[in-house]
Amino acid sequence: MRVAFKEWEIVVDTLSRGDQILLLRKGGIHEGRGGFRPEHRRFLLFPTRYHQQRQCVVASAQARLNELLHRRPVSAEMVRLELSAELVEARRLETLSQAEALRGQHIWRDEVIERRFDWGKDRAIHVLAVRVFRLAQAVELPLTTAYAGCQSWITLDRDIATDGATPVLDDAAFEKKLAEFHAVG
Repeated sequence: MRVAFKEWEIVVDTLSRGDQILLLRKGGIHEGRGGFRPEHRRFLLFPTRYHQQRQCVVASAQARLNELLHRRPVSAEMVRLELSAELVEARRLETLSQAEALRGQHIWRDEVIERRFDWGKDRAIHVLAVRVFRLAQAVELPLTTAYAGCQSWITLDRDIATDGATPVLDDAAFEKKLAEFHAVG
């Protein structure tokens, strides 16, 4: 697999622990006038610190972010890929109340959801429900300029093996989280 989805390191960590199954996205500057689109059904998760801001996540995630920053020094020249994801469902949320109804199912703070929802001409936000898998073997790649910038989707320079990847959550735990997502309509 070569397709990767860029996401804050703390969000990728939260997905890796099975604490959430949702990705929220407004869209990056490089995604143009059409904004964000869920272009791929399967992809790697590409953790980044680009635009990551401690104050944008809930208190428990802020504490975890502190742990990550102290425990895992990250080389500015490398990125470690450990997860892949499969898109289960994608929704475009047209009202702020729809986005707010997902409180507790992700780590973003309410104010961040509101700011992202209102940013730009398009008053909406996308939510992706994903099934996350741990790769059989983590891969470290050099960061290149092709991976930089404010973009959701990137194409890696080489294929990454996903054979033998195992689900982060077992079927029952995943279905429970998916049912919680469906319960808010």
